[in-house]
Amino acid sequence: MTRGKHHLGEEVIVPPTDPGPRVLVSLATYNERDNLAPLVHDILTEVPTAHVLVVDDNSPDGTGQLADELKAADPRVHVLHRSGKLGLGSAILAGMRYAMDHDYEYFVSMDADYSHHPRYLPAMLAGMNKADVMIGSRYIPGGGTESWPLSRKLMSVGVNLLVRMLMRLPAKDCSGGFRCYRVAKLRQARLDRLRSRGYSFQQEVLYRCRRVGCRLGETPIVFANRRAGATKVNSHEVVRSLGTVLLLGTSAFFGLDRWS
Repeated sequence: MTRGKHHLGEEVIVPPTDPGPRVLVSLATYNERDNLAPLVHDILTEVPTAHVLVVDDNSPDGTGQLADELKAADPRVHVLHRSGKLGLGSAILAGMRYAMDHDYEYFVSMDADYSHHPRYLPAMLAGMNKADVMIGSRYIPGGGTESWPLSRKLMSVGVNLLVRMLMRLPAKDCSGGFRCYRVAKLRQARLDRLRSRGYSFQQEVLYRCRRVGCRLGETPIVFANRRAGATKVNSHEVVRSLGTVLLLGTSAFFGLDRWS
């Protein structure tokens, strides 16, 4: 407790402000200059006590420079500059390591193009009272996708069914990237043994978290179309990641995965 003076002179007791858990929200960026500033603003509006980490892969459009400007203007913003386009999975992993090195309690990963809207953050963080990983889920009541073609919907649903069956994961959305992790559990999850660096990273890290006893929770989100810029999805990476998912899933199903 701290003591202060009332405007009439009486001494009053001022209760301490509880900032809550230390939260790091990580954004992997490559050519997201048009989205970055409003997204960081909206994140910090929804969760004023959070910190934001921008992991930029040397974006040609100047995203990294803008991130440095945001950092200079607000101590809650941090930046990691990488030498080139090294992949989404490795960018998220870099954010996880930053969270562990700097003793954050919760680590949030989300897309930097507004497909994951910051308005869902309060519900996601509230769910951490009963979970170790909270997933922004497209596949529970209240969740969904915006303007996806049928081919993309079928692929996403198919991958999720496959992963849930092979890896025995008790979650409806195992491939989405909007998640909150308990950092103490990430320390146990043997992230040094991760094989994935592309889109299959999401399934593998969820499987590794489950292996160390993480309770999984889900909160509904609507996955929206990006606000600005071009998509980074390419067919080569999709095919490669699907192959990795099949390899990891088959090994997990038959108990052949090397955990230690």
